[in-house]
Amino acid sequence: MSDRKVEFRYCGDAPAPKLKLWPAVVIAKRDIETEIERLAQLPPPANGRRSSMIVHPNAIEPGLGLAPGIRVTLNILKPGERTRPIRHNSTQIDFCIRGGGTAMVRGQKIDFEQYDVWNTTSMAPYWYLNEGRELQVRLTYSNAALLEKMNVHVVEDDPPSVDAEETSPTVREQEPVGRVSRFDTFQFTNDGAFLMPYERYINPPTVEPKVLHWPWKRVKEELDKLARLGKDYVGRRVYVLYNPATGRTNGTTPNLSAAMTIRPPRIVDRPHRHTSAAINYYFAGSGRSTVEGKVYEWQAGDLMFSAPGWGVHNHASHDEPVYEMNVQDQPLNIAMESLLWQEQLKLPVTVLGAQAGFETNRAQLKI
Repeated sequence: MSDRKVEFRYCGDAPAPKLKLWPAVVIAKRDIETEIERLAQLPPPANGRRSSMIVHPNAIEPGLGLAPGIRVTLNILKPGERTRPIRHNSTQIDFCIRGGGTAMVRGQKIDFEQYDVWNTTSMAPYWYLNEGRELQVRLTYSNAALLEKMNVHVVEDDPPSVDAEETSPTVREQEPVGRVSRFDTFQFTNDGAFLMPYERYINPPTVEPKVLHWPWKRVKEELDKLARLGKDYVGRRVYVLYNPATGRTNGTTPNLSAAMTIRPPRIVDRPHRHTSAAINYYFAGSGRSTVEGKVYEWQAGDLMFSAPGWGVHNHASHDEPVYEMNVQDQPLNIAMESLLWQEQLKLPVTVLGAQAGFETNRAQLKI
């Protein structure tokens, strides 16, 4: 243990520190392909996980990520390989960018194909299998970077199976899931302040976490309908891959939202900004992004840290439709009441989730 003492730093009249935005960065398809090939040539690892973190140049340990609170890993499995089981208290979004295979998450089997998306819940044992003839390549997005910053990322290799967990004496003797303590909260002041007893504090109402799967072929059918909105539409053609367990925070996991976007040819977004960070993977088409005044070109197969928190940005497609996967830490920011959003720079800043948000003109269109 360290004998160093804490210090007091006067901050009474100190100015608020300026935001030091991480610059946007494009990870080119060719560099991703090179790393895929390198991973494929390695000897089979003992745990079966051929993985590399994709780390932003500004990231520092602990908690390496592509965004300050978002880790992205590149994972491959060769034909016939499978990973060893693992579990952790970080939650994940997986996105298959090549091949396909099987994910076993908390005893639930997910057969996935290219561009499918699914989530992994906290402390759910999981492993992957590749029974196909080509490489399986996945991008995994998680809040592991944030938990490592907090020094609370708990990881277990080869955890007990789901069946063993459900039948263990320790679990059987616990209170039934969802049971509410008879000692409950009560209103304390006329203006709405409450008091909560310890019995409720250590046994909050539960929301059952679910493992969900969004097959790309079915998502695309819905997404393509948004292309008919035409150039008069003022908004972005997006579907969030929504997990109802996240409630009002609009998440795919409690920390992250994944969304699929279609950009018709020659569509230019209005500049906007939000405190949630954004990471885009482009898997069809090409275009450009302007982030804090700097222009970045991208094409299919590129991964981009496309929006540092509160950085002004917009995107534009070139001469063919663009499909992209967008991941943000929006749910976390809504839960923290920190999601500032400016849909147009001339409009006021809004705290989304705590104040009324914005509207599009979709209701006025015939589509």
